[in-house]
Amino acid sequence: MQVGIDQIGFYAPNQYLDLTALAQARNEDPNKYLIGIGQSEQVVIPVTQDVVTMAASAASQIITDDNRDKIAMVIFGTESGIDHSKSAAMYVKRLLQLPDQIRAIEVKQACYGATFGVQTAKDFVRANPDKQVLVIGADIARYGLNTPGEVTQGGGAVAMTIAADPQILALDDATSFRSEDVMDFWRPLYRTEALVDGRYSENIYVDFFKAVFHDYCAQTGRTIADFTALTYHLPFTKMGLKGLRAVLPEASEQQQAILKANFEASRAYNRRVGNLYTGSLYLSLISLLANAELTAGDRIGLFSYGSGAEGEFYSGTLVQDTPQLNLRNWFDAYFKQRRECSVAAYEQQFQQQLPAHDVLLDTRADDARFVLTGIRHDQRQYVDRQA
Repeated sequence: MQVGIDQIGFYAPNQYLDLTALAQARNEDPNKYLIGIGQSEQVVIPVTQDVVTMAASAASQIITDDNRDKIAMVIFGTESGIDHSKSAAMYVKRLLQLPDQIRAIEVKQACYGATFGVQTAKDFVRANPDKQVLVIGADIARYGLNTPGEVTQGGGAVAMTIAADPQILALDDATSFRSEDVMDFWRPLYRTEALVDGRYSENIYVDFFKAVFHDYCAQTGRTIADFTALTYHLPFTKMGLKGLRAVLPEASEQQQAILKANFEASRAYNRRVGNLYTGSLYLSLISLLANAELTAGDRIGLFSYGSGAEGEFYSGTLVQDTPQLNLRNWFDAYFKQRRECSVAAYEQQFQQQLPAHDVLLDTRADDARFVLTGIRHDQRQYVDRQA
């Protein structure tokens, strides 16, 4: 029995910041961002959106009357949780009208959480092949205005159903993982912006990738020649390119050309959305499926990394030929309808945070299906405009 990713959906707000404009406002050479970081745009998150609303919007694209009653678990990976106690998955469960006979939990390990969800879901479905698991990776990346990490901000949500006989990617049993207690990135409870040791984090990322990739190959007897594409966690797309370059010498010249071309396909959407933290790897997978010429049976490697640090490498085989026209068409429409946000408007929205008291928010500028309307009696108020 094959188990893997059956459906996949994405959501991010419809405002974006052009990083050329940001570079000019910060008196930087735009190529520092466009080439040196590998980013061209980033999503701007209004105060009326949080990880719950974005997750619900992404998941609503793949949860229908056909599979709603099959969902037995919601696993929500995030490092942007909204409550110290209550899982963000519980809010999503209600907004999507999922059955009560369900587990709904939130997991955290920096950007790795959604991958833990995928692996846990895979094991669950193997034991319960008539059930499915909804796995979500949703985050808002914040480093602060006029900081070195500002160019690697962004946000959004990816939602996946893990099921038997999947339609997209059949996952292998083999996986390699590694963890070390390192301080390359962290956000204390008292801070709304993350702290990062950028150069150290890049080095740890590459070291972790090489370690888990080579361990995976040792376990399976596979080599880089067995992969049509390698996808990466992409806090910024140049980071994944550094990981790819670390193993390219192991490939033939022809294989190097294939891997480089497919990497470009896999980072096309991340360049324009920015950093999703837990969802970044899976947006890269979507970008690959939508933009590369792939064939059923092609093996795709996935490298997940969460600072602090946890890394995992696993793979799957493509179930259907691509291009995935539905994914490509969705993103074409999404990018076409987005609105550019000026640097001044971006800065204003960045500084607009929920207060620590009851408040009613103006949602008229937010056209999303799910919105945060405010706080009442210390409880976040969510609305489904289609309910």
